[in-house]
Amino acid sequence: MREKAGRTFAIAEEHPATPGCTTSFAVHEGRGLAVSYFSLAAGTDISAETHPQHKLLLVTDGSVDVDAGDGARHVAAGESILVPADATVGMSTREGCTYAELNMERKTIMNQAVKAGDVFALADLVPYQDGTIVNMDVDHNDGMKLALMSFDAGCGLSEHSAPGEALVFALDGEGVIGYEGQEHTIHAGQNFKFDKGGRHYVRADRRFKMALLLTLE
Repeated sequence: MREKAGRTFAIAEEHPATPGCTTSFAVHEGRGLAVSYFSLAAGTDISAETHPQHKLLLVTDGSVDVDAGDGARHVAAGESILVPADATVGMSTREGCTYAELNMERKTIMNQAVKAGDVFALADLVPYQDGTIVNMDVDHNDGMKLALMSFDAGCGLSEHSAPGEALVFALDGEGVIGYEGQEHTIHAGQNFKFDKGGRHYVRADRRFKMALLLTLE
């Protein structure tokens, strides 16, 4: 991934829109998954295109209207939409928008909680439970997995390492990420990247939800 590990950051802050333009930044391209950030200035659009992969859009700032041929869906910051393979989809925004786009191969297995064309918030898919960590796999294929986790206050994951690079999307509340001997506080709307094999842990002093995008190379 074209991200530096071991720091908190916000996609919209690091990839601001250029006035009057749309810009894209390729973050990762590997087996079963390509990830890009898109920044659309106010009043811009992306013409309708057809792609052979599934697209999952995670809006991090502003809002965008997504039209996959059956009417525009308004997707705001903190919300997502799944566009199925072979759909012809265009995007437009009035106020400006930044989003992460996950392109996933056709054979990706989707959780039944995610319906193509519906606007939803990842944070709403997993509840908080007293004294518990709740985990949900959103989608996966041979090259990636997107999982959601909710942590009740006082819960956490002990130090471990992952078999691939990983990108964290903080969805709700506040968490603490320990990475290679340093602690980092992360708030909703921020991100964090792990390198393959990077030693890390997660602690929730307060309730916390996150999405974890893991590459499996």
